[in-house]
Amino acid sequence: MPVEHTDVLVIGAGQAGIAASEHLSKAGIRHRVLERARIAERWRSERWDSLVANGPAWHDRFPGLEFSGIAADAFVPKEQVADYFVEYASRIDAPIREGVTVTAVRRKPNSAGFVAQTSAGEVQARYVICATGAFQHPLVPAIVPTRDGLTQMHSTQYRNPQDLPEGNVLVVGAGSSGVQIATEILQSGRRTLLSVGSHDRPPRRYRERDFCWWLGVLNLWDAEASEQSSHTTIAVSGADGGYTIDFRDLAHQGMTLLGLTERHDDGVLHFADNLADNIRQGDANYLALLDLADAYVERNGLDLPEDPEARVLGPDPTCMTEPLHSLDLRAEGITTIIWATGFSVDYGWLQVDALDDDGRPRHKRGVSTEPGVYFLGLPWQSRRGSSFIWGVWHDASFVVDHIRKQEGYLTYQGRAERLGTPTKGQ
Repeated sequence: MPVEHTDVLVIGAGQAGIAASEHLSKAGIRHRVLERARIAERWRSERWDSLVANGPAWHDRFPGLEFSGIAADAFVPKEQVADYFVEYASRIDAPIREGVTVTAVRRKPNSAGFVAQTSAGEVQARYVICATGAFQHPLVPAIVPTRDGLTQMHSTQYRNPQDLPEGNVLVVGAGSSGVQIATEILQSGRRTLLSVGSHDRPPRRYRERDFCWWLGVLNLWDAEASEQSSHTTIAVSGADGGYTIDFRDLAHQGMTLLGLTERHDDGVLHFADNLADNIRQGDANYLALLDLADAYVERNGLDLPEDPEARVLGPDPTCMTEPLHSLDLRAEGITTIIWATGFSVDYGWLQVDALDDDGRPRHKRGVSTEPGVYFLGLPWQSRRGSSFIWGVWHDASFVVDHIRKQEGYLTYQGRAERLGTPTKGQ
């Protein structure tokens, strides 16, 4: 099988890989993008049926293309998001090869560049951009053992309420995925329980502006990464036209809220006594953003209508004032647990000195500690918005600019000789 040569090998053809390809093409840098499945595959096969983007169409996109047939303030269904990336890749003529799995990347022995082993043969490149993102390996805590009559799945495996076994459902995790899935199951008529950890809870809309707009004008999307930055659980939804997540309201609709899931003993699941604290912490985050928005309106003299109802919090439901600390799964008729507990990274194929002891990328703004290796699509890669569609596009620009500068140094053919003799006093 012949060996393929390219300047830059991009691994992954989701939003990060396509953004990288656009900037590489603009810089005139030869490259190849390898994708193990289809373009934007995770949007199609690893998300539930009714998922829509969490940001409005005017915001959650690349600068060079709007969503066709979608109102600016609408929330795009997942299949159309995937189609958008396919169209974008076609428009920029991205050199993508689908159905090619990268199994190993190593440094070339005694030479510059890297060798990638793939399902389609060997690829050699001077630079490698790892554009697989951070949401790679579904994370299911080893809390509840497997037993007959209990189905456990990660949120990536959930599709719709009709596909679940008969019985009640426990959803663990109250970020965007967990709360949207739990709400959909509740609305289908099933008894639904939701384990709520710490989270941010922004307003979907406030004073006739979406929260994405507020985070933009307040410079919160551009908050820079630091050693303390981490992926924050955010409870937000674009479902049903978009609305503010209100856990108290969900409880009053019939959802049972629980604290953080801690442990399992002999069929009984135990929860931390922190439900009320977690919800009030989310309330504080919510109200703080309203305060910032009001101050911005006043400071800039904007004609945006006041929204006093947004500050009204409903009464605490019984599950907050008298929280359950344990749950007998059989006695409660729970036949399904959905773990909306995030992801871990999996860079086992990246066999160079670019990862820490936990297998996480060592980098600064995507520039790895291993010269020639780059990362894209990581939460807080450079700023708060890095893992979002528009954010990764800007991070890709920085990464490709770094490659372009490195290429400039490598074209230097001088000898750094001292030229001339300085006169006295110079």
